[in-house]
Amino acid sequence: MKVKSIFWVLLILVSGKIQGQWTRDFPDGDTAKYSLLINPFIRIESTEAIDAMYNFEFEKAHSHFHYLQLQYPWHPLPYLLKGLNYWWQIVPDYNNTSCDEAFLAYMDTTRLLAKNIRDKYNEIEGAFFLAAAYAFEGRLHSERRNYRKAALASGKSLKYLKDCRGHETYSPELLFGDALFNYYAEWIRDEYPLLRPLMAFFPKGDKKLGIRQLLEVTRNAFYSRTEARFYLMRILSSGEDKNLREALRVGKILHQNYPDNPYFHRYYARLLYQSGKYTDARNKSLEILQRINSGMTGYEANSGRYACFFLGHYSEVSRNYEEAKKYYKMGLKYAEEAKATKKGYYFYSLLHLGKIAKKEGHKEVAREYFKRVKKAARRSHLTHKQAREELKKI
Repeated sequence: MKVKSIFWVLLILVSGKIQGQWTRDFPDGDTAKYSLLINPFIRIESTEAIDAMYNFEFEKAHSHFHYLQLQYPWHPLPYLLKGLNYWWQIVPDYNNTSCDEAFLAYMDTTRLLAKNIRDKYNEIEGAFFLAAAYAFEGRLHSERRNYRKAALASGKSLKYLKDCRGHETYSPELLFGDALFNYYAEWIRDEYPLLRPLMAFFPKGDKKLGIRQLLEVTRNAFYSRTEARFYLMRILSSGEDKNLREALRVGKILHQNYPDNPYFHRYYARLLYQSGKYTDARNKSLEILQRINSGMTGYEANSGRYACFFLGHYSEVSRNYEEAKKYYKMGLKYAEEAKATKKGYYFYSLLHLGKIAKKEGHKEVAREYFKRVKKAARRSHLTHKQAREELKKI
């Protein structure tokens, strides 16, 4: 573990010991075995904080989670929630590494307390928090391209996930991890054939079952509900399991529930665009740009490149070429700022700028844009093929 991570873990534990004596034994009597996961009073106490977190009111959420930590210093729930509060500061822009150390430290603390619960008091609940902490840690390592660490964390998560299987009646939260495993275990085999030998060491998945389980979690779970909707929206928006109508329904719920969440905002705009609801997509995209300009929390270059492409295409279809060029060029700048010049919207913005230049009779300008597409995109990408064809016509 890095020195900074060790420092963070010590800081969290010392803070808990001083203020809440986290190291003390569990309360005497039946309360020692009473689950916070299924405690309705804890849900009531947590609701406002969880809503604040997903709506990017991080200081407010942290304050509420800290109150829970002081009340229940021996339980992993407050520490997991505090960690997720950092995780959602990372989600809009995975290039942001400023929260990594704090996030990983809270996952470490979650595991420490969860192991104590699992070994001494409540095997199922402890296993759930161990599986969750390892899963989120694995996700971050994957985003950071630390694939060895990601694989190790995922393997440990799966180990504890197995302990939760068959106990879904205890809490619908337990179904969330199983749902993700069932879907992605099969998805990885289909999408990445080179990884099939590695996947032979894991149980087989079932994508259809995974989707059904995610739907059940969105209906019945409390802590996992929004995360389940997040994954369901992404799964149903593309690929073999694409169901735009359902993805749009879920995306709308997420955006309406958490209107200041930039990830949900831009994904909903994308789903509107994909569904052909161009006027609505335009309006949401304009909102995104306004929030970037006003410096709203979480609204940054990644959201800008999405919004600018949708606005550029809307303007192009409306034959407002000057405005289309303005937004496409803005999108290129946002993509460069976000280090996203190997993404589809960057390629398509260049391609459309070339097509507009060609329509306006600026052949040399068009040629340069098409050459930039060829340079940026892989030969197998559709935009590369289209750029080659356009260059032949000039």
